[in-house]
Amino acid sequence: MSGDAAGAAAPRWVDAHCHLQLAGGDEHAARARAAGVVTMVCVGTDAATSAEALGFAARHADVLATVGLHPHDADRVDAEWGDLERMAAEPQCVGVGETGFDLHYRNSTIEGQEDAFRRQIRLARRLDKALVIHSRDAWADTFRVLDDEGVPARTVFHCFTGGPDEARAAIDRGCHLSFSGIVSFRNAADVRAAAALTPADRLLVETDSPYLAPEPHRGRENEPALVTAVGAALAAARGEPVAVVADCTRANAERVFGIRA
Repeated sequence: MSGDAAGAAAPRWVDAHCHLQLAGGDEHAARARAAGVVTMVCVGTDAATSAEALGFAARHADVLATVGLHPHDADRVDAEWGDLERMAAEPQCVGVGETGFDLHYRNSTIEGQEDAFRRQIRLARRLDKALVIHSRDAWADTFRVLDDEGVPARTVFHCFTGGPDEARAAIDRGCHLSFSGIVSFRNAADVRAAAALTPADRLLVETDSPYLAPEPHRGRENEPALVTAVGAALAAARGEPVAVVADCTRANAERVFGIRA
């Protein structure tokens, strides 16, 4: 091994989207640190999980929180809105969401999903915080509402599952694309093609843990430490060194979430 290689610093990663409050908690956070993850964005999906995300952020300097109502639970927006609005204003909260549309499962009505999405877009704009979008089988509706409301300056499509056309549409609107373990799946050629064309300054990496463990870990519970495997798959899709992807995604996360990682 050359002297330069031996002295090279290990990649430092930001997991731009995880759910520590759903599995693993402090243990998963500790393993992530040991793996080179310097910041984890713990994402809320309703009032209870948003409060738990804020709790993790209060206990750990390297954990940040978002506050939001997932489209699965959007029909509860009236009941939970007061708490969500209050928590979103907390200093540990760096983003609003995840919010958007999920027309695959339709656990909430499409009308409820749209109402909750619109409210959260407006909240992100008012508080000048990142907007974290969940969009599944709903590209037309997602873009329609974004165009109608106006895209917040720092908007992230989390767990991006579209192809090149959807990627270009999001990028043209100024959005960032966050890639999960799906980029490593054998049947995800369209996602890899989208990753390859995403500009370096619009790229993020995430685990979405405890879901979507990347290859070669599929079938086990995901955790933020495995963002290193997601990053390696993303680098392969882009034909770039892993260290380059780690550096650019970390810098992008700093800018999007207003942090220093």
